[in-house]
Amino acid sequence: MRAFYHPHQALHAPQQYMRFGRVVRARDLPERTERLLQALAGRGIPVETPPPVGMDPILAVHTADYVEFLRTAWDQWQTLPEDRGPEVWPATFPYWSGRPERRARPAPRPTGLLGRLGWYLGDMSVPLDAHSWTSIRQSAETAVVGAEAVADGAGLAYALCRPSGHHARADRASGFCYLNNSAIAAARLALRFGRVAVLDVDAHHGDGTQQIFYDRPDVLTASIHADPADYYPFYTGYADEAGAGAGAGANLNLPLPHGSGTGAMQAALQLAAEAIRKFDARALVVALGFDAHRADPIGVLALDSGDFAAIGEAVSRLDLPTLIVQEGGYGIDVLDPSLTAFLQGLGG
Repeated sequence: MRAFYHPHQALHAPQQYMRFGRVVRARDLPERTERLLQALAGRGIPVETPPPVGMDPILAVHTADYVEFLRTAWDQWQTLPEDRGPEVWPATFPYWSGRPERRARPAPRPTGLLGRLGWYLGDMSVPLDAHSWTSIRQSAETAVVGAEAVADGAGLAYALCRPSGHHARADRASGFCYLNNSAIAAARLALRFGRVAVLDVDAHHGDGTQQIFYDRPDVLTASIHADPADYYPFYTGYADEAGAGAGAGANLNLPLPHGSGTGAMQAALQLAAEAIRKFDARALVVALGFDAHRADPIGVLALDSGDFAAIGEAVSRLDLPTLIVQEGGYGIDVLDPSLTAFLQGLGG
């Protein structure tokens, strides 16, 4: 297995996060990558630094105006009054209908930074600092290089992406996610393999990935996650969301009751595997989150570290060219053993 990670992904160091009406310490800390790198080292897997790939793969998924906003927001933030906060953070959010068949919204009418913040930053978990764009871009490029390795015959690759990506829509950041690494990788693989499946296994629904591919017939999105009726992202992730237009039938949501453990996860994995085989996918992207662990500080599922071996085994049985893209997981002390177990299952 080839593994990819760029050290610049650790530069993004958010300071604040809104939770239950309080500003608290951010959860997506650079230390997450240190623990995941330890797991790779423990398995004897060398980590390659991805070379630059340019913006075309990113712009194949995200709108140009949104990407330009991410690139320039910090510099514009510096022009605000001196009592501004330490990070780019929105305070105004526009109304939008949430029509699932729309891949993206038009560019916003406000030209000032404050008006555009609430358009492009969808909640208060996606602050930006001086180094965020560098980390965001390198995270996406890590996914692209991993996808290209799979397309070139590697068979199996792991993209250690941070910041994560599966909540990012074509034109909006949310849920610690800015660019949708899994979607960017899947779109890249679709150019080579034609039919691609995204298997998202994370405590949270991959709402951004669903939105990006909701009307596409060539990418199946299958998400296993905690029931969103009382859990982020709240508004998507329900079982009746099956795709629209040409993509009708190419979206599968498998919400789990809160407190679910490995039994419910394995049953959902079996259903997802059946859908992937029926779809006749030729390549697979696994959006892998470890926030399904019972020790995750913002999780509501009840997997143990060893349970991730079963997820790896399920992926292995699909026997497809596969890219693993790292998504969530905020219980720092369980990241190493969880990835280790997953890799053991994958290799078994």
